[in-house]
Amino acid sequence: MSVWTDARVNEADAYGPQLASAQVLVVDDEPGMRNFLAKTFGPRVKRLEEAASPREASAKLDQAHFDLVILDNLMVGGKGLDWLNEQRRKGFFADTILITAYADLDTAIAALRAGVSDFVLKPFRANQILGAAARTLDRKNLRRDNTLLRHALHKGGTHGPLLGRSLRMTEVRALIDKVAPLPTPVLFTGGTGTGKELAARHLHLRSDRAARPFVAVNCATIPPDRLAEELFGRVDASGTLKPGLFLLADGGTLFFDEVAQMSEPTQAALLRVLEDMRIRPLGAEREMPLDLRLCFATNADLPGLVGSGRFRVDLWHRINVMQIAMPPLKGRSEDIVELTAHFMKHFSGALGLPSLALDDETLMNLSRYDWPGNVRELRNLIERSVILGTFPPDFSGHGEVTGAPALENLDQVTQRHIQRVLDACDGNRAEAARRLGVSRKTVDRKMSAWTGTGRR
Repeated sequence: MSVWTDARVNEADAYGPQLASAQVLVVDDEPGMRNFLAKTFGPRVKRLEEAASPREASAKLDQAHFDLVILDNLMVGGKGLDWLNEQRRKGFFADTILITAYADLDTAIAALRAGVSDFVLKPFRANQILGAAARTLDRKNLRRDNTLLRHALHKGGTHGPLLGRSLRMTEVRALIDKVAPLPTPVLFTGGTGTGKELAARHLHLRSDRAARPFVAVNCATIPPDRLAEELFGRVDASGTLKPGLFLLADGGTLFFDEVAQMSEPTQAALLRVLEDMRIRPLGAEREMPLDLRLCFATNADLPGLVGSGRFRVDLWHRINVMQIAMPPLKGRSEDIVELTAHFMKHFSGALGLPSLALDDETLMNLSRYDWPGNVRELRNLIERSVILGTFPPDFSGHGEVTGAPALENLDQVTQRHIQRVLDACDGNRAEAARRLGVSRKTVDRKMSAWTGTGRR
């Protein structure tokens, strides 16, 4: 038995990225064939393990997850198809390629009934088995991508960059960069619309899981009686697995939004997953190992819910290893100009409508507003204003519809806006900072960068 770990070739492999990220188990009682398959797959996959018997293969399935199993049919320990059928009943659902020297019709029918993905006849060349593996993994990932796309379209969700040059957002990004390479669970807190899902996606993209799925589930939108099946999946009477979100996200990141809305039974099940990183689909006999990064978000007072007995204290301690607090928009109003420019450009292009001019008075009104709905409220305001061709009276200055974006140079607009507020305050920087909702140091730093002047 040998183990190959991360021995992938440096050059781009002709068999595609799915093979390069796959974990493969070879089950064959012939040392020569195992050695041939190890040399063929070892340099091209993420991880390869070998088993010399069905019993050894069963033990490996209990210990780790595999994307693909290459299975010999005739072995001293029993037929590969008999072993596969037994594993299917217990809860084994990885794609399988059967290798055999006997291509009779009965074997082919039995292989189809056992859910074999492909059938390769001995003797075969390396490119034949590699091609079969690549095709099988491509089909598997296409099925998963289609399922995730339907889930994303049904759920909606938040996409886009994590914007903001303020000190608080700079600190958030620095903390995300620090924890991104680690498997530690992360809890994002903050009010509604502060960008918790955007931050979780940013964390995923900064991690080594970026090429794998990011799956978001809103615990408040799934009925409690369906949440367990949505998460863990179900095996039907025919032995077919309908994978849940845990399996669909395997290898990537699973993000639980509104985690405070979980029912007590689901909280208990999630705690078990966090402790063991294993799940058992409903109706399955075998637990399945997972390779996941788990992230959570809430705008609720979780410590208060723990104190009142509505949230498990042990689950709270498991998910609160690393907490990242998303700041409210009114606490980083210096980011409003950048966010407004981004949303204006986005909706103008997406809707095929002209941008609105952003004059100093409009920007001042945007900066002075409290934004109880945070960034989501600002985003909705800009979309609505682009559609109507004007800002609401409480925000509008002298801006009218223009044929081109008005914010080609963000730094110049920011400078003009701060200078306009300073003029209104007779040069009093402390008062200007108060009206802008930023610190006095921020105004000093901006003015020094633009004019080189000292404090006034």
